[in-house]
Amino acid sequence: MTTELVSMPTEALAPRSMPADRHPVATYLRSIGSGSRRTMGESLELIADILTSGQFDAQTLPWGGLRYQHTSAVRAVLAERYATATANKMLSALRGVLREAWRLGYLTPADYSRAIDLKPVKGTTLPRGRCLDAGEINAIFATCCADDSPAGYRDAALLALLYGAGIRRSEAVGLDTDDYNASTGEVRVQGKGNRERLVYASNGAGDAVNDWLAVRGETPGPLFLPIRKGGSVQHRRMTTEAVYKMLVKRAKQAGVASFSPHDLRRTFIGDMLDAGADISLVQRLAGHANVTTTQRYDRRPEEAKKKAAALLHVPYRR
Repeated sequence: MTTELVSMPTEALAPRSMPADRHPVATYLRSIGSGSRRTMGESLELIADILTSGQFDAQTLPWGGLRYQHTSAVRAVLAERYATATANKMLSALRGVLREAWRLGYLTPADYSRAIDLKPVKGTTLPRGRCLDAGEINAIFATCCADDSPAGYRDAALLALLYGAGIRRSEAVGLDTDDYNASTGEVRVQGKGNRERLVYASNGAGDAVNDWLAVRGETPGPLFLPIRKGGSVQHRRMTTEAVYKMLVKRAKQAGVASFSPHDLRRTFIGDMLDAGADISLVQRLAGHANVTTTQRYDRRPEEAKKKAAALLHVPYRR
């Protein structure tokens, strides 16, 4: 089945050029977290391409001209082409831009209300990514501990918080030295939506952070710093891309299959639930706004299904 789009009457729409402070895409992207801007920006580019077959991009598309017939056709295409979560994420970006277009006066309240009246895309998909097993976690830490340079200490401390406290890499690079309390192990994290939470560096994680601080020095500022090839520490904030590259490097050194920074967070949540932690506590430690998000990382139902499947004997012999 191929969905036929309703063409936009582009000649009748608002001017294609407008200042940044009056542009619905710019104002929308400024309103969301920095970690989401690239993904949502890419979603808007795809929607603009879907609507106009490449005639407009996200910056030149006259968003104020969208009506229900256009947005409902976009929803149908997204539901057809993309996984459920991806389609709904892109619809969220579309609704966000239309909200800004209404606030800026490019859409009437009635047209805005009708244009965003879209049902979520239904369906279920298996979780993306993977969890690391205990052997892989041990191997990666062993690789860092075998490296006696400043990078070895820093990378072990980063891993300790990414896995041991389940924080996002954007949260890790945003930490300052005064966000960590060495006496209690408390780490104050600035999460999505400017929501602060406390996590804890314990059971070895605190030791890793303390050892890194002894190498880093007591100068206030970002907790995690870039390190030059010669081993000298630079007193500026690391980037999220640098964290990703570090994990790729350490995985290769440890002989561990590739994994993403988010896979460490996924492993933290799964291991905490496997160990018997209450899911509402894990939700708060992970900084999820809703417990249903945390439930998507719960491996226990799959283990129960695996054990149930093993009860049935298939008498195959060759």
